[in-house]
Amino acid sequence: MRHGIFAGLVLVSAFVTLPASGSVMLLAYGTLTESSAGNNVDLSGLTGTLEDGLPANILGGLGSGFAYAGGNTFLALSDRGPNATPYNSAVDDTVSYINRFHTINMALTPNAPGSSLPFTLTPTVTQTTLLSSPTALNYGTGAGLGFRIDGVTPIGSGAPAQNTSTAFYFTGRSDNFGPGNSGNANNARFDPESIRVSNDGKSVFISDEYGPYVRQFDRATGQQIKSFALPSNLNVANLSPNVATEISSNTSGRVANKGMEGLALTPDGKTLVGIMEAPLIQDAANPATSNLLRIVTIDIATGGTHEYGYNLTTGSSVSDIVAINDHQFLVDERDGKGLGDGSNAKIKQIFKIDVANATDITSLTGAAAAAAAVPKSATPFLDIVAELGAHGITPANVPAKIEGLAFGQDVVLADGTIEHTLWVTNDNDFVPGTAGPNQFFVFGFQDSDLSSLAPNVPEPSHGQ
Repeated sequence: MRHGIFAGLVLVSAFVTLPASGSVMLLAYGTLTESSAGNNVDLSGLTGTLEDGLPANILGGLGSGFAYAGGNTFLALSDRGPNATPYNSAVDDTVSYINRFHTINMALTPNAPGSSLPFTLTPTVTQTTLLSSPTALNYGTGAGLGFRIDGVTPIGSGAPAQNTSTAFYFTGRSDNFGPGNSGNANNARFDPESIRVSNDGKSVFISDEYGPYVRQFDRATGQQIKSFALPSNLNVANLSPNVATEISSNTSGRVANKGMEGLALTPDGKTLVGIMEAPLIQDAANPATSNLLRIVTIDIATGGTHEYGYNLTTGSSVSDIVAINDHQFLVDERDGKGLGDGSNAKIKQIFKIDVANATDITSLTGAAAAAAAVPKSATPFLDIVAELGAHGITPANVPAKIEGLAFGQDVVLADGTIEHTLWVTNDNDFVPGTAGPNQFFVFGFQDSDLSSLAPNVPEPSHGQ
């Protein structure tokens, strides 16, 4: 039996010569711009156009979330849809894009000796799955919210025409909410940001920014199984389809468009670990916690939650979190600079954290909450900008929105050395002309690169 920090992952033979460097290295890089249905077209089978004139089956934003599903199979998550095309500021240019994830085959092929990278990565979309609820959801009527991109046709209801008596689809339209606070589980508005596969492979867990929500869906049908109740201090009381209005109307809860950006699943499959993208409104207002993010753990069986703190180092936000074991995680901390922003990327760094024996900060504020933040590595596990730069990818060409993290299959080098893989993805906001294509970066590392933050940590098997 092979032992190691991710014992149990599928091996991919790669007969190339690479020294065991003891540091994280770029192994492969690939892009994805099309499916068998065509360029920038997904496999949803949807027809027609959205409120902004773009096709309902547009392929994009594939790296908002990324999950390993075994072998060469990964799930790529699109966010709330193409809202970078201006047409109606009353709904923040959001459209009735049905939320979805894509199943992708990621083929790694060894390159010839002397190649710039040891592998060639070939991504292929094999399926697109739409997300729905078996029971009715809250949709906006569109009344008083203006017109579609033609300036003549009213924006209309936010309920998708594809709804049936047994399938009510989640969408990115910002007015698709009902009464109550942002935690109303019957709201149809959903902005997916991270995805993980259950240990039995039959369902997926997805976190979002609107609620924030964490929902469980049947992997095969895309139908919702469960919505988890999150701590009330994450919710905002006053809702609006316009982000500026929503932010100005609330004094506590998540910042609009900066909800639960990351989600991890512990290898035993029992606990979800979500992380907020930015400080809560009430935390940001206090200088002591202006850089404090909230981590929420969810016991899948009972629904019980705990909150822990994460202090930003140099980044302005966090995009994803992935589990090393039941208490240690990698966290993607970044700025908003790079390709898509028209600037040079600076901060795209991944840190190690440990929640073992951490203090629950659900009821803590200010200095007490900041002091109880979880320990993190003093230096990054991986500096993405630096590593990509070593391979000729300039800061201007590093995606601004590095958002997805997933551990993947191991690769075996010619000398028998095993490299574990960490996959990193971007969200191109459905605007490839500005933000580039959907991109996938594969980094290799060894057990020594993830040495424990605490002693005597057992080495787990991968849970997916």
